[in-house]
Amino acid sequence: MHESILVYKGFRWLKLSVAMVAVAVLAYAVHRPEVGPPNGGTTLGYVLGVWGLGLILWLAWFGIRKRRYGVGKQNLEDWLSAHIYLGLGLIVVATLHTGFQFGWNVHTLAYVLMIAVILSGVFGVAAYARYPDLITENRRGMTQREMLSQIAEIDAKARELSVDLGDNIHNEVMRAAEALAFGGSAWRLLRGREPDCPAARAMRRVGEMAMDLPKADAEKGHQLLELLARKVQSVERVRRDLSHKAMMDVWLYFHVPLTFALIAALTAHVVSVFFYW
Repeated sequence: MHESILVYKGFRWLKLSVAMVAVAVLAYAVHRPEVGPPNGGTTLGYVLGVWGLGLILWLAWFGIRKRRYGVGKQNLEDWLSAHIYLGLGLIVVATLHTGFQFGWNVHTLAYVLMIAVILSGVFGVAAYARYPDLITENRRGMTQREMLSQIAEIDAKARELSVDLGDNIHNEVMRAAEALAFGGSAWRLLRGREPDCPAARAMRRVGEMAMDLPKADAEKGHQLLELLARKVQSVERVRRDLSHKAMMDVWLYFHVPLTFALIAALTAHVVSVFFYW
């Protein structure tokens, strides 16, 4: 889907964005302010400012638009393609609006927040271009629920085998099953691995204890280790799955709040311009 969005209708919105940028750059190149260097207070500065403000509000509307019932897939793809390319073009329009005049004020704050919103959106596009394929490859045709069920089945078989291999091995298998957990903090999800994974720890310790098993139990010990190795692989796949999904979602935790902060800063920017300049 991400490919269809980026190339939507023969790069329609990319072409429009390039044309928009070209017009803004040309106007900036030929504009000669009556007093001082180019800035947001000149005639062109006001025109570019209104242009940029309109773009920001229109782009922000996409977040509401895409949640409406009855919006077809094609319309959403059209809006999303425009959202991406016009958002990138906005960087040029807004930068030319400033006339490259920056300072420690609300105007520069609005500009910085705008850049942050756009960069978080770029990360989102990159995430949706990369991680769906990684999720499909990692799952190998299984759902997350099926992967968790597979781990539960392995645990049941491992407990059954370990009963006859002594209390130490059996207790280790039981502790590994009870201690295993998924999820947790955002960092833990994004990391996609557990340094002290209970499954890996149990496999290692059972392997050490299995070396002292009598020959009569050696075959069961070998089978148990194979089960624990499968469990470790399955656990790693689930953690990767959670990590990939988290990477697809984490950008929204920055993009949406930053958008609201940007609108607030823009409001302050516009009010200060009309009342104090």
